[in-house]
Amino acid sequence: MSLFGRKPKAKAVKKRDGGKKAAAKDAEQSLHLAIDGAPVEVTLRLNPRARRVIVKVHPGTGDVTIVAPSRRGLQHALEFARGEHDWIARQRARVPAAVTLAPGAKLPFRGVPHDVRHSAVRGPAPVWRDAEAHVIWVTGRAEHAPRRILDFLKREARALCEAEALDHGAALGVLPARITMRDTASRWGSCSATRAISFSWRLIFAPPFVLDYLAAHEIAHRREMNHGPRFWKAVDMLYPNRERAERWLKVHGPELHRYGVEED
Repeated sequence: MSLFGRKPKAKAVKKRDGGKKAAAKDAEQSLHLAIDGAPVEVTLRLNPRARRVIVKVHPGTGDVTIVAPSRRGLQHALEFARGEHDWIARQRARVPAAVTLAPGAKLPFRGVPHDVRHSAVRGPAPVWRDAEAHVIWVTGRAEHAPRRILDFLKREARALCEAEALDHGAALGVLPARITMRDTASRWGSCSATRAISFSWRLIFAPPFVLDYLAAHEIAHRREMNHGPRFWKAVDMLYPNRERAERWLKVHGPELHRYGVEED
């Protein structure tokens, strides 16, 4: 089993836009499965790159996706998912309640609970943090608050991730080609063959030692694009207590997906 990852691209079709839309629709279907006595919408996707049937449950939304490697395997994929009824139910039960980024919410900034409050007076920025009071203030109209808070958190996450990655890179004698921020469900960070490193902006909710470890992990991939002994030796040199961070992510990682803005 694996958690929800990036949406696979539909197979290229040499047609105009209408053909591309038809191909994408043909590669993705929606259906319902009975989970704990209630119908649950399931997305069934074709991905020729998949080696086997995979059932995924998004850790933040509970959305269920079934990936099949071929059209012939669609029925098998559905039967496989029905056989994983109990596993799907357990994963969905673990999904934490959603928290909207708005005044009145409480969220962990770098692992420390902060209250989100509205300010009627102009502050140093549209959104700012009072570190001593553990408060994140937001100004402006209520309907703009969620997006402003989200933008603030992403900026803070980027600054911290960049600083940690560059520090570890300097210690190891390597540097990333670029650093980007994403919102993936199954990876907190990644390093590509082009030397680009990405992090989940949701790491802003985790304690500092978690980000420290993940930055060390991805920078170590600049030396070793694998998880062999030499890779882990580099990680341990940069961050000796990786087991602590890995345990934290295993237990608390799903909770980081609960914070967001309501979609229209």
